Amino acid sequence: MNTLTILFFLSFSLTASADGGKRLSRAEYIDLWKDEAIYQMVVHKIPASITLAQGILESADGNSELARDANNHFGIKCHSDWKGKRAYHDDDKKGECFRHYPNANESFEDHSLFLQKSRYSSLFELKIDDYKGWAKGLKKCGYATNNQYASLLIRIVEENELEKYDDVGMRHIKKGEIPGGKRKNAPIADNPPKSTRKSKSKGKDVPSEITLGDGRLEQFSANDIRFVTAKNGETIESLAKTLDVMPWQIRKYNDLGERKSLSEGETIYLQPKRNKSKEKDSHLVKEGETLRSISQLYGVKISKILKKNSLEENAVLTDGMTLRLR
Repeated sequence: MNTLTILFFLSFSLTASADGGKRLSRAEYIDLWKDEAIYQMVVHKIPASITLAQGILESADGNSELARDANNHFGIKCHSDWKGKRAYHDDDKKGECFRHYPNANESFEDHSLFLQKSRYSSLFELKIDDYKGWAKGLKKCGYATNNQYASLLIRIVEENELEKYDDVGMRHIKKGEIPGGKRKNAPIADNPPKSTRKSKSKGKDVPSEITLGDGRLEQFSANDIRFVTAKNGETIESLAKTLDVMPWQIRKYNDLGERKSLSEGETIYLQPKRNKSKEKDSHLVKEGETLRSISQLYGVKISKILKKNSLEENAVLTDGMTLRLR
C-alpha cells in the first residue's frame, strides 16, 4: 500500500458511507473484525493488532470505496497471479486493478497469505506479539511508501489498545486451538495438541499439530509448512469447503493443475512452499520421481528447485541425479 492509496482512502472516507449511508466508527470496525484478526493470528502467526491496524488505516475504518464495493480492506492489487474478480480505482496510475473479494473475510485471509511472500519473510522471525517490530518491519520490507507508515500503525494500536487482541491470540496458540467466535465457518479445535515444536519466530514451544472440527489433524512439515492429509474420496473442492479455504489456494500451493480428485494419504499444503529446504542440502533422484513429487516431499517450490539446479521447466529427471535443495 502506498502513500497515495492511503490518502485516497482517507479523503474518500470523509464522504463515503459504509452501510446504508451510515459511516462506520473506528470502534465499530474493531468490534466487527477483531475475531477475524485473532483467527488470522492463530493460523498465520501475524499479530492481530497489526492486522486490525492495517485494516483501519488502509480502509479508513471500512469506509473506503474499495472496502465497501470490493471487500478489499488492505488495498492489495491484482498482480499477475490473481485469478479472482477485479475492481478498478485510481492510485499511482489511473484505473489500477485491485482484488475484488466475495466477502471481507477473504480479504483478511488474502492479506495474511500476501505477507507470506519471501519479501516479508524476516517478519516471521519476530515474536508474534511484537507489534512494534512488525510495524517497523512492514515499512522496512517496502509494504508502504509512506515514511510514517510504522508510526501510524503503532499509534493506532496503542490509541485503541489493540494489543489486547494479541494476548487473546496467544492464549489460543498456547492451547493449540483455532478460535471460532463470531467468525463464520471457522474450524474449532476439539482437543489440545499432543506435541509441540520450536518456533523460530517465538523461541517458544507452539503446537505441532491441531485437531480441526472434522477430526482431521493439521500439522507442520519439517520445512515448517502447515499441511493436512487427504482422505479417501476427497476432491479439491470438498477439501476446500471442509477447511474453509479457496480451491485455488489448494491447487496453487500443491501444484495440482487441473486435477479434481486427491489420493488418500496425499500431503496437501495449506501455505506456499518455501524457497529452500531446512532439513537437507540435496536429494538423490530415484526412478519414477518427478519435480512435483520432490517439491511436495521437501516443501520446496518447483521454481526454486529448477533455479538452484539450472534446469528448464520441462527438464527430465534421471535415476541417480542429485538435486540441490538450498
